[in-house]
Amino acid sequence: MTTTRWWWIRHAPVVGHGGRIYGQDDFACDCSDAATFAALAARLPQEPVWVVTHLQRTRLTAEAILAHRPPPAPRFHVEDALAEQHFGAWQGLTNEEVAARDSGAWHRFWLAPAEHAAPGGESFVAVVERVSDAVLRLSESHAGRDIVAIAHGGTIRAALALALGLAPDQALSFSINNCAVTRIDHIRGPAGSHDPEGEAAWRVAFVNHLVAGRQEDDMKW
Repeated sequence: MTTTRWWWIRHAPVVGHGGRIYGQDDFACDCSDAATFAALAARLPQEPVWVVTHLQRTRLTAEAILAHRPPPAPRFHVEDALAEQHFGAWQGLTNEEVAARDSGAWHRFWLAPAEHAAPGGESFVAVVERVSDAVLRLSESHAGRDIVAIAHGGTIRAALALALGLAPDQALSFSINNCAVTRIDHIRGPAGSHDPEGEAAWRVAFVNHLVAGRQEDDMKW
């Protein structure tokens, strides 16, 4: 039996978005909470695979954690497929601006937020599909390792949907705070699982664990 441990961390709070929907817009984040990053550095495993997305807030968060660990700094595996949900034409707008400009699509989105996509964007159903593909691929290529993935709220909810066999709309119910840790284990062996061939099982150790400091819940994703 081979266990691959995923240590998911949502990036630090985004700065500069002015209360607007940012999705895959590439904003920096606030890494001033040294107590939180020191606690994360102490909590995470030694010599894991480090995964970030192409959005700078994940790399900046990873670097802030590693500043509390001895050198040398590890190389980051950049995985675009673990990026946040893309909100298309709504990125850069406030909720009020979207409702005024695109009221029909906005209404449909809130009635069924997992299935509907912003104009030019992607649905959460699509996020679950791409994240699931990436998680399974990386679990195979790094089997038996610890993987520290600095990612996004939507990404982590999608990973939980995969692990627990949830419908996407159910996974949206999870609260995922900035800098919180979620641990999901991928277990290869005869245990049986949601895998259609019964080759792997999933175990969720904990969700949205706050280690220290002032981790804020930034709901602009």
